[in-house]
Amino acid sequence: MFFCPQNKNPHGVDLLRNVGVQAIVGPQTSTQAKFLAELGNKASVPIISFSANSPSRSSSQTPYFIRTAWNDSSQAKAIASLVQKFNWREVVPVIENDDSNTRFIPDLVDALGQVGTRVSHRCRIHPSAGDDEIKGAISSLKGNWTSVFVVRMSYQLALKFFQLAKDEGMMGQGYVWIVAYGLTDIFDVVGSPALDVMNGVLGVEPYVEDTERLQDFKQRWQEKYKRENPGTKLNGPILSGLYAYDTVWALALAAEKAGYVNSDFMPSETNNGSSDFDKINTSKAAEKLHDAFLKTSFYGMTGKFHIQDWKLVSTTYKIINVVGQDKRVVGFWTPGFNISRNLNKKADLYTIVWPGGSDKAPRGWLLPANKKLKIGVPFKPGFSNFIQFENGKATGFCARVFEEVIDALPYEVPFHYEEFGDGKGESNGTYDSLIYKVYLNEFDAVVGDVTILANRSLYVDFTLPYTESGVRMLVPVRDKRQKTAWTFLKPLSADLWLGTGAFFVFTGFIVWFIEHRTNQEFRGPPANQIGSIFYFSFSTLVFAHREKIVNNLSRIALVVWFFVVLILQQSYTASLSSILTVEQLQPTVTNLDEVIRRGDYVGYLSDSFLPGLLKRLKINESKMIPFNSPEEYNDALSTGKVAVIVDEIPYLKLFLNKYCHNYTMVGPTYKFDGFGYAFPRGSPLTPEISRGILELASKGRMAELEKEFLYVDTVCPDKDDSQTSSSLTLHSFIGLFMITGASSLLALVLHVGITLYNNRTHLISACSQGSWRGSLVILSKIFREHEDSSNTPDKEETRIANVDLAVESPWSMSNHIIENFDSDTDTGSPAGEETPGREVSNQDLGPPSFAYMHSER
Repeated sequence: MFFCPQNKNPHGVDLLRNVGVQAIVGPQTSTQAKFLAELGNKASVPIISFSANSPSRSSSQTPYFIRTAWNDSSQAKAIASLVQKFNWREVVPVIENDDSNTRFIPDLVDALGQVGTRVSHRCRIHPSAGDDEIKGAISSLKGNWTSVFVVRMSYQLALKFFQLAKDEGMMGQGYVWIVAYGLTDIFDVVGSPALDVMNGVLGVEPYVEDTERLQDFKQRWQEKYKRENPGTKLNGPILSGLYAYDTVWALALAAEKAGYVNSDFMPSETNNGSSDFDKINTSKAAEKLHDAFLKTSFYGMTGKFHIQDWKLVSTTYKIINVVGQDKRVVGFWTPGFNISRNLNKKADLYTIVWPGGSDKAPRGWLLPANKKLKIGVPFKPGFSNFIQFENGKATGFCARVFEEVIDALPYEVPFHYEEFGDGKGESNGTYDSLIYKVYLNEFDAVVGDVTILANRSLYVDFTLPYTESGVRMLVPVRDKRQKTAWTFLKPLSADLWLGTGAFFVFTGFIVWFIEHRTNQEFRGPPANQIGSIFYFSFSTLVFAHREKIVNNLSRIALVVWFFVVLILQQSYTASLSSILTVEQLQPTVTNLDEVIRRGDYVGYLSDSFLPGLLKRLKINESKMIPFNSPEEYNDALSTGKVAVIVDEIPYLKLFLNKYCHNYTMVGPTYKFDGFGYAFPRGSPLTPEISRGILELASKGRMAELEKEFLYVDTVCPDKDDSQTSSSLTLHSFIGLFMITGASSLLALVLHVGITLYNNRTHLISACSQGSWRGSLVILSKIFREHEDSSNTPDKEETRIANVDLAVESPWSMSNHIIENFDSDTDTGSPAGEETPGREVSNQDLGPPSFAYMHSER
């Protein structure tokens, strides 16, 4: 026997005991379901519902309560996916305060949490609430930031709620209303009154495929319903009616499978209408029917009928949108594709018309009605360039950036500033205290030079930083270049000095070797010729030499050497000028370890987080001195009151903008996140302001504001503590030396080759004699003797031939050659001093020669 109650029946226990009911179908409310679930659990009688929500207890605790309709858990996932699709970060459930939502709300909160959306609070409305109570609930919703609401309540209460919400302006642009299934049937049941007040609402309901069998069923149902209820406008059975139809079929199939069994309840001891569950015995027939029903599976009007975990399996939902007098399907939710236009592939939703008629998705939050943000401003007397409060208005870099970001938002954000001070020139507390005021909702935000710290972020949300981050040391500087008597040597390194000197001598030797055979000015006694080598080469550095160069090869070598000398001279001059005139400033302290070791005092900015940092860096608290302004920083450092100032980079840069010539930043950078604006946890303005800061920085406007408020006018020398001044090294000029060396060697080789070629007949003749000594003597004579341009080849050949003919033996040849050298060679002879007439006849008129001047000495 099956029993279908319409309400909570106090005589249900008697029915189970006396009538022998084997199943109960149809508790339509959660209250009925809660009572009957306990009853069925005691009597082992299946309680089957196609419309009531799950009771507060879990399915395992009420195994005889079976839902043959949608699955609340999967519906919650569908709603969460819809919220995630539009990136709404906060949702407020608006629910009827009864047992119908005891399971749905936890499922919804869990599903929203999995997609990163927060449920800040819930709005509960009693089923019997009057207009005033509902208006109060609507006002509370309107006074919050969130504008996304999920609604689940009965038809009657929902119709009243949406009508009053429309009257309060909450069905306009910017709001989002999502109704869960159970309420979406209101459009079919109530019709126009619901459609009129719920325009733009989104709904989630199970998807039922529109098959031919379903169309045929709806047609037969409509014909029968109109015959029995003439004049009605109901177009067809609502979805819960189709679930009821499939439920009855499933129960019939289960009964057929289980077979008919007479009632097996034990007769009651008394029949006084008691509802005492302890007097109920279990029914074997009902248990058998229960087991058969759970195993029933077939294709009904709503699709595949299959029970799992005492609930009908729901896999697909459709998203509907109320537009005018119609509800449109704009998409679907499936476990595989989540939110999509199509059931079989991922695609965007169809166009949604939101409340107010806009097709642009709302951002999910609105400023509370008639609310003006209260912005806290820190008391900052010393660094007014960052923030300052005067005459009820905040000025400075921090306030200007905030105002430009607010002005760039596509909506108006009214606000006013309030200083965190006592009105007597003192602060009401530290920055941490100010941040905590936001946590206590005494301020809606903080605008100022507030550093983003981990411990502060436990109480507030920070925007992205809008200044440079980090903490460094500020120290005095001194000139590390000391001018001494040997400063002139510093421009060139030792290896460059030696290399340059070597090439001076090498170039002088090459020129002497090429010139001394034909140029009288490079001849004379050996000492004079050696002096000529050094004097001529070094003289090219400071003045033009007076010696006449007659050989083209030596001229080529000299031209290249002059170029090298020019480069060396200019480089030396520039480096020496820099050493003598430009300061190279060096920090007096380079790290905190040195400060700790010497026991020096350390300064920091008052009311900041820096004492905690300094303690972690092992600075003794007794060695810390707080300061309030750049002027106090300068006074403390210049008088030696403190050795260093430790502060955040923006403050130090502002200080150096004024006192840059005497101080510099040194040491490692201790990383922090810079300055940010503080908002309450979960405030929707936080990401909006962060995006505005990024936009301001990307357009270059942030740099302009920094230049305007912080780092203006002053041009400071570069005092990077890593800067060093090195002498010029040989490596820097190795290319030039290779060029001049190669040019000189090439000139020498060509000279030797040409000379040997011109005297080849003598060399061949000497070689034909078979005496290597003779060949050496000939070579020596060729490169030592003076080659007079007036001598003819015949005379020269005759003279050399005579020498050759006189050779009889090595010894006699040697003596003869020496004799000839003594008699014929006039180079550097002392006789030159005794016979001036000869010297005049052999040289052109002009100033005394280079060799002559040295011979006179």
